[in-house]
Amino acid sequence: MPVSTATSTKPIAKPPPRSPHKPGHRGRVTTAQEARQSRTYDAAITVGLIGYGVVHLLIAWLALQLALGKASHEASQQGALEELAGKPLGGVLLWAVAIGLFALVIWQALLLFFGRLKPSRMVSAAGRSLVYLGLGVLAIKVATGSGGSSTGEQKTISARLMEHGAGRALIVVIGGAIVAIGIYHVYKAITTKFTEDLVGGVSDLTILLGRIGYAAKGVAFIVVGALFGWAAIDYDPEKAGGLDAALRTIKDQPFGSVLLTVLAIGIAAFGVYAFAWSRNARH
Repeated sequence: MPVSTATSTKPIAKPPPRSPHKPGHRGRVTTAQEARQSRTYDAAITVGLIGYGVVHLLIAWLALQLALGKASHEASQQGALEELAGKPLGGVLLWAVAIGLFALVIWQALLLFFGRLKPSRMVSAAGRSLVYLGLGVLAIKVATGSGGSSTGEQKTISARLMEHGAGRALIVVIGGAIVAIGIYHVYKAITTKFTEDLVGGVSDLTILLGRIGYAAKGVAFIVVGALFGWAAIDYDPEKAGGLDAALRTIKDQPFGSVLLTVLAIGIAAFGVYAFAWSRNARH
């Protein structure tokens, strides 16, 4: 008898759906996700935010010294870093701060490109990246002894820009942008919008420190921006300056020493808040 052979048919597995992203993009996304989930990445962000807090505490100390008439450095980011350089192991600490700040740049860049952020948060991430990058570069300059006076450099640049009408207009625009940043900081203080940067349980004290700190920073930004705009309108580059010039302007007002002391306390509050932020940062 003929032997009948039965042929078994197995269902053919359908190929997995194609990813809408190119293979290269997919690999970059995977690499970015792995980086964001690593302990090294978390530790680097923690170190960076602690360094950011230390810089604000030193700025607050210099502002307080200015209020008391005992300032030894510019009451600015550069002055704070120079103050840190003068401490024991200051050079090592400066490099640690610089590395931490560059880690914060990477953090914000990864959020910007892979974090699926809202447009407003994308603008914030881009702005923070520039701030952290500028501070990191400044820390390296101070550590290597190549940093000049930030106030003097700003006045020189302003003087060159004021030689042309378009340059003056640009200074006014920059001043307006800085004022807008200051107003946004005050808005964040009032609405506690800064808590979007935090995860986990945070204490009422942390939120209070954040409110005070962002409000103080907002006031400082507003004064800096106003000085830039007024310098362009008045054709006087000597009036243009950064944080040090803003704090000295506040000191020259009636009850200026008291106002400057209050502002110094506010900036110090932000420094302490940054320590809490380092433990609860939304990565």
